[in-house]
Amino acid sequence: MASGPQLNTEAPDFTLPGGVLSGETFDRADYRLSAARGRSVVLAFYPGDNTSVCTKQLCSYSSGMEAFEGLDADVWGISPQGVDSHESFARAFGLRMPLLADEGREIAKAYGVSAPGIGVRRAVFLIDPDGVLRWKHVALLGATFQSLDTLTNHLSGIKGA
Repeated sequence: MASGPQLNTEAPDFTLPGGVLSGETFDRADYRLSAARGRSVVLAFYPGDNTSVCTKQLCSYSSGMEAFEGLDADVWGISPQGVDSHESFARAFGLRMPLLADEGREIAKAYGVSAPGIGVRRAVFLIDPDGVLRWKHVALLGATFQSLDTLTNHLSGIKGA
């Protein structure tokens, strides 16, 4: 497994298809990391839609969107499932962040989180408004996830830097 980007270096840019639930509408679009400059971005890689730990993780982040927004941060969920699966997942749980489809796992490979067997390791990357990777956590087993408090504490450090 590749180590992925190193801290304090520019995060690998990418464009992925995805969508976000907005009221009753699931708005589909292409998401390009470099287009998010000016705001921090939380990239939350997760193994799969509608799985126990992934559902808990993304529901936690979705319910804390105001905390992320208060820190000028966007949260993007990334997994190997397609956009149709993401739409169903978002609708089932009221998820309010964009869910991106990395079906070929190219972006997971670029970030060093592609894993044989499970597909993608649970991982979080915090990218500052200039596109620089400031913090990351890659789980070995993926049975737990980084909490909302942990992420907002690290984001506060980025914003205050």
